[in-house]
Amino acid sequence: MKPQLIDINLPGSKTIQIKKLDTAYLTSPLHFHQLCELVWVEKSFGKRIVGDHVDNFEAGDLVLMGPNLPHIWKNDEAFQHEIKEGNVKSTVIYFPPDFLLNLTDEQNILAPTAELIKRSARGLRFYGETSKKVTKILAGMSENNGFKKIIYFLQTMEILSTSQEYKYLASLSFKNQYDEKDTKRINDVYQFLMHNFHRNVELKEVADLCNMTTNSFCRFFKNRTQKSFTQFLNELRIGHACKLIQDESYSISDVCYQSGYNNLPNFNKFFKSITGFTPSQYRKKSKFADSPVGSSPLL
Repeated sequence: MKPQLIDINLPGSKTIQIKKLDTAYLTSPLHFHQLCELVWVEKSFGKRIVGDHVDNFEAGDLVLMGPNLPHIWKNDEAFQHEIKEGNVKSTVIYFPPDFLLNLTDEQNILAPTAELIKRSARGLRFYGETSKKVTKILAGMSENNGFKKIIYFLQTMEILSTSQEYKYLASLSFKNQYDEKDTKRINDVYQFLMHNFHRNVELKEVADLCNMTTNSFCRFFKNRTQKSFTQFLNELRIGHACKLIQDESYSISDVCYQSGYNNLPNFNKFFKSITGFTPSQYRKKSKFADSPVGSSPLL
C-alpha cells in the first residue's frame, strides 16, 4: 500500500502553514507527506485511520502526526445526508520536523522537542487539560497573523512536549513501506469499508475492488497494512460500536446490529478481545472516564 505522497508546498524549510477548514465534508484520500501535522477538530465526526490504527474521531479531537505517517479522515454517513458548508470545522498546522530544533541549542528545549517528534511518528492523540489548553490557543490562530502565529505555535509545542496526556495511535511495529502502485487499491478498500462496514461484507466483493482473487487479496492486505483483513474490519466495527455504546438510548443489541454483526455472541467476543471490556463494562466505564477507556488501539 502506498498512500499518496502529498506535496504541502511550503515556501521554505522554516515555514509553518496554518489551514482553517470550513467545509461540507472531508474529501482527502489516504495519504502522507514529509511534514508534521497537528489537527484540531472543532466540528465534525467520523472514522480515522492513522498508520495501522483504526478509530472514531469527533469534535474536540487533537492529534499530532509525524512525517510520512499514512492517514485518512472520513466523515460518517450523516454528513452525506446533509451536505452544507460548515459541517466540518478544523484547524491544521503543518511544520517541518526540524523547525524547533533549528531555533535553539538549549538542551532543556531540544530534548523534549526531539522526543515529541519521535513519538509523533506513531501519531498521538492528546486529551484532558492538554487538549483544553492547546485548543484554546489554536482557536485564536489564523492563517495570516504574522508574528503571533510563531508565538502561538511555540506555546502549543511547549504544552505538547511536556504533556503526559496522550495515547499512541499506530502500533510500535508499524512501518510505512508501501509500493506506489498500490495507492489506489488500498484507498479504495478503506473508503469502501468505512462506508459499508455496518452490513455484511463479503471478502470477494472487496477483493474484486483490487482485481484479485480472495487469497491474493488477503496476502496483499496483510502484507501492506500489517494486519489481516478480518482484524481490520472487526476493529472498524468495534470502533463504531464504542461510539454508539456511550449513547444509552441504544441497547447492546442495537449496537451489535448497527455495527455490522449478525449475532450477539460474535459481537461480545470481538468487543472483549479488542477493547478488553464487555460491552456493558465499557458503557459503565465510559460514563466516568476523563481519558480514553481501555488499552485497545481503538480507544
